[in-house]
Amino acid sequence: MTKPNIVKKHIATSFHNLSPELQEAVKAKYPLGFTDAMIRVDKPNGDFFYAVPYDTDEIAYMVKIDVKVDDNSHDDDDKDYYDDEIKGADDIQGDDDSSDASDASSDDVNI
Repeated sequence: MTKPNIVKKHIATSFHNLSPELQEAVKAKYPLGFTDAMIRVDKPNGDFFYAVPYDTDEIAYMVKIDVKVDDNSHDDDDKDYYDDEIKGADDIQGDDDSSDASDASSDDVNI
């Protein structure tokens, strides 16, 4: 016996527009957050949004999730994150081979 084809209604809606019960159900489905399940949905006009799927018996939801996209990432590439000057480098003592030579046994070889 085959299952009858049940056509679900498909709805794309914002998370904030869901009822509190559905919001809690979506959170329960994704207890570790939405990041791993998020899908980018491209609109015909070139815009896009991010959403996560959530299905009930009657409706297949695409729940829109607000995502802040960092447009300034290329500006950060010019920053110098590394400081070539090491503070206190002048205070570091140089290698003093005289103390090593006196502590060395006859089996030690200085290379």
